[in-house]
Amino acid sequence: MKRRYAILAALLMTQVTMLTLVAQAPAVRRPTAPPPPAAALAPKPWTPPRTVDGQPDLQGYWTNVTLTPLQRPANLSGKEFFTPEEAAEYERQVISSNNADRRDGAATQDLSRAYNDFWWDRGTKVVKTLRTSLIIDPPDGRLPPLLPQATQRLAGRRGRGGATDGPENRPLAERCLLWATAGPPMMPSFYNNNYHLVQTKDYVVILVEMIHDARVIPLDNRPHLPGEVEQWLGDARGHWEGDTLVVETTNFTEKTAFQNTSKDLKLIEKFKRTDADTLMYEFTVNDPSTYERPWTAQIPMSKTDGPIWEYACHEGNYSLTNVLAGARAQEKAAAARGGQSQ
Repeated sequence: MKRRYAILAALLMTQVTMLTLVAQAPAVRRPTAPPPPAAALAPKPWTPPRTVDGQPDLQGYWTNVTLTPLQRPANLSGKEFFTPEEAAEYERQVISSNNADRRDGAATQDLSRAYNDFWWDRGTKVVKTLRTSLIIDPPDGRLPPLLPQATQRLAGRRGRGGATDGPENRPLAERCLLWATAGPPMMPSFYNNNYHLVQTKDYVVILVEMIHDARVIPLDNRPHLPGEVEQWLGDARGHWEGDTLVVETTNFTEKTAFQNTSKDLKLIEKFKRTDADTLMYEFTVNDPSTYERPWTAQIPMSKTDGPIWEYACHEGNYSLTNVLAGARAQEKAAAARGGQSQ
């Protein structure tokens, strides 16, 4: 019996010693798999669907709503992109600042927010690329300086009288003829940021929700209209460069004046689907009569649901009647005082 216990004790001691040695021995490093090649980490190429005519299919409903401003804010100078955390904080701040249901501040501020928050649709996110401005060139995200002749032209516009002489002198937006952001180029606004694209072999049509304009863009290589023929939406001509639709628009009028541009504006727009839910929209403003150099902005448009309902802007346009009637009443009162204004 004693011999048996002695043998068991010896075996136990041997196992304990072996376990101790194993525990004290350096860990054996297993060979790790090599990291995947850079190509495997890059986004997979995406091939856009095609129309029956073989063109890249841009059709559908798209929105360009975003909180990202056209120009980079001064407090973000030198910062081209947000981190995801910075983007979330920026979105929180802008949404809070834009909240039209706030009741802080003076009575005049409260009055300016009378169009309550229910009616606004400014979006809740910055652009998908996390850029801090829509302008991507110049690299500082700011509009180039105006030329001296452009500054003089703008001063002349501001000093021009007769703003209430008749309806034709009133702003285009007030008359529900053209909204500055509706395009071209197409810019995000405070609501009605939706677009419906339809294609045929020879045309692309863009229905704009704001003011419900329909831009008809020929793809058949026809020349532009003669230079003396000017249009509020300009004269658009499109062509395909690979999977990108390129649209050149000229023949603008002085009345359009996108970002203070002149009738010499040549606008280049590019449309390309980058994934199933994104239409990358990019435009370049080239106006040698206004800016020291061309500038480019980029807006990733997102797929959205349709249809687009009519934007009934006029609705009788009582405000236009009242503006003109008010001006006549002021003129009558001034005449009664001997031509002296109040």
